[in-house]
Amino acid sequence: MISQRLKSLLAGLALSVAGTLPAVSQTHYDANISIGAHGGLNLSRVMFTPGVSQGILPGASFGMMFRYIEENHFGFIVELNYNQRGWKEDFDGEPFSYSRTADFIELPFLAHIYFGRRGRFFINAGPSVSLFVRESTSSNFNYKDISSIPDFPTRTTYQFTMPINAKVDYGISGSIGGEFSVNQHNAISLEARFYMGLANLLKSGRSEYIRGSNPMTISISAGYWFRIK
Repeated sequence: MISQRLKSLLAGLALSVAGTLPAVSQTHYDANISIGAHGGLNLSRVMFTPGVSQGILPGASFGMMFRYIEENHFGFIVELNYNQRGWKEDFDGEPFSYSRTADFIELPFLAHIYFGRRGRFFINAGPSVSLFVRESTSSNFNYKDISSIPDFPTRTTYQFTMPINAKVDYGISGSIGGEFSVNQHNAISLEARFYMGLANLLKSGRSEYIRGSNPMTISISAGYWFRIK
């Protein structure tokens, strides 16, 4: 009697599992692998302590992208970028100009969350590591000898001659954007991204002239994706 009931119970369980298999197969999501390229404009400044009056420094941003999506609405992106960061000083109407540009090779690791199919809205966020490449300075006065300029305004000037100290920068990136599929394998995207550096761009600390110098960037870029799987 017990054996017969056990057989009936096992048969019922088998039928239940078999009935759920189609539903499971319908929810399976095939992996989506894409490669691409993007380019755009960086708008940068540096969060100095003590504060420095600044405008916005424009710079270039471009690179390559790899995206892997395993689950519906979620995946990750790895990029290899060339980014220009830095700052542009604001002299409040005085006839002086000074800007410093620092070029970095950047490697962001981003979680990718998206909604929609042919037209997508997405959010990306994650850490980023950057390697310093070079720097350049643009100025219409001799910033290495301020004392030779009698009418130069009173302001913090230590940052004019301090070299870039962050040979390796690291920070957090977050972005929003939209993507439109041209066909099954091609898509274009527009993205606005915010980056906050956690390392000091210049030599900074409690015993230094500059106590903090964290780079901050807003990027606007267009991208092209090619799906390879």
